[in-house]
Amino acid sequence: MDTLPVVVRAEYRGEYKIRLVFNDGVEGTIDFLDWLSGPVFEPLKDPEYFFHFFVEGGTVTWPNGTDIAPETLHERTKTAVAA
Repeated sequence: MDTLPVVVRAEYRGEYKIRLVFNDGVEGTIDFLDWLSGPVFEPLKDPEYFFHFFVEGGTVTWPNGTDIAPETLHERTKTAVAA
């Protein structure tokens, strides 16, 4: 059985970019700007608020409880690395 990808480290890279490292060794920097639409993501448009992310439950999370599924982040990271 395959293991679900989980974020083990996240580092801010400026603007809306975060460098992610996953438990399977996949790593890369992705731009979260594409996801910043809708009411739950509204606070993240403020760069100061966006900066206050943390890793919890295997994904990137913000103080208001907003997160993005780790599988989605993993796929985007693999795509970014391949590009």
